[in-house]
Amino acid sequence: MAQYHQWDGPEYRKRCQTPFSPPTVTLKQIHDAVPKHLLKPNAFIASAYVLRDVVLALFFLRFAMSIDTWDNSDFGGYITSAVVKRLFKTTLWLIYWWFQGLIGAGLFCLGHDAGHGTLFNSKAANNLVGFILHTGLMVPYFAWRATHHAHHKATSSMERDENYVPYLRSEYKLPSADTAKRIDYDDVFEETPLYTLLRILIMQGTGWWLYLSYNVMGSRMYPPGTNHFDPNSPLFRQTDRNSIVISNIGLLGMSSVLFYMGPSVVLRYYLIPYLLTNHWIGARFISLVQASTELTTSACPVMFTFLHHSDPTIPHYRKDQWSFLRGAAATVDRPLLGWLGRFFFHNISHDHVAHHFFSQAPFYNGPLITRIVKDMLGEAYNYDSTPSFYALYRSFTRCLFVDDDADIVFYKDRYGKAARVVQHNEVKQIRDFGWNATKQDEL
Repeated sequence: MAQYHQWDGPEYRKRCQTPFSPPTVTLKQIHDAVPKHLLKPNAFIASAYVLRDVVLALFFLRFAMSIDTWDNSDFGGYITSAVVKRLFKTTLWLIYWWFQGLIGAGLFCLGHDAGHGTLFNSKAANNLVGFILHTGLMVPYFAWRATHHAHHKATSSMERDENYVPYLRSEYKLPSADTAKRIDYDDVFEETPLYTLLRILIMQGTGWWLYLSYNVMGSRMYPPGTNHFDPNSPLFRQTDRNSIVISNIGLLGMSSVLFYMGPSVVLRYYLIPYLLTNHWIGARFISLVQASTELTTSACPVMFTFLHHSDPTIPHYRKDQWSFLRGAAATVDRPLLGWLGRFFFHNISHDHVAHHFFSQAPFYNGPLITRIVKDMLGEAYNYDSTPSFYALYRSFTRCLFVDDDADIVFYKDRYGKAARVVQHNEVKQIRDFGWNATKQDEL
């Protein structure tokens, strides 16, 4: 019998206990169920959200710039003890860093939606707003946009997805599942809890840039050294080249602004909130121990993006079983930070399944679309109420690799065990009844 942690959500437990068979509903059935007005952007609403987040960012910046002045005045004469002043001042900085990190993640999400063309009807307006918002966060907007669109087209495909591609058993040089013993897995994955925590912290702080710079955990179709800054990178089409140069110019400009501000100002007002923003849009950091005992490190974008696509109960498909619909359904909705997540992250975690089916839909219509998609998918809809920070730890420690030779695969943990099994008889019946990817994805 499977062992569960007290924090594992009931939805997660149910999926573990239910053998998996892929959804059979068609893309046309889902699209026909969603009213078309929910897919149309509203420039006024979008502008209001952008303005709101920019104003919030400026408000908290002004708040932070006042902390030293308040401290010098003994906070209006109300606090004169040096120890209490120090504690109160530190608390105010922590408040600033926390909320500015959330706001930065929200601005990234708005740039993300601009990249999908869902803020405005004008492509130029979307790209202008997305470029400005992402450049302020040191994100190469047009480069990210190109690979993110490719990710949406091939979600959960072992061969074609642009990121979140699992490591293979063979990449760890593990014996086959039939012959591997506990000691084989221990040799590769055993580590202390403190070291696991250290890797999670490194992942959350630096993994985003490792992904951009080295395309780690990206598609295996690209050669080593592939990155998001080279206009001639195989990540991009020929028509993307000029826009990649524009992204790079934007990053150089933003870097110049930060250099001009000076290290002390950048550290307090920008860098610490920036690292917290990276934590939310973050990255997965995984140790890969080669048979030669060489230790290498890898990363792929998340906190919320990792948790959308990396879960022990969510499948990945190889070409004979993959379809757009199956890939779109292979993601998880999570109530990340509750109402704070909805407010600051613009529904990106609460309504991510719907986003993969309707990436052209504005985020503020996500809750309504999610209800419809949930009804249409039935048991194939994935939601997880597990506390998100525990879910991060769970996925980090259990989503380690998949087998090389199956068409539908689930992550395995450090003991070589998968949390879920495939119901092969049902999969065969679905195929025998005439399932094919083209027919399922027809609109």
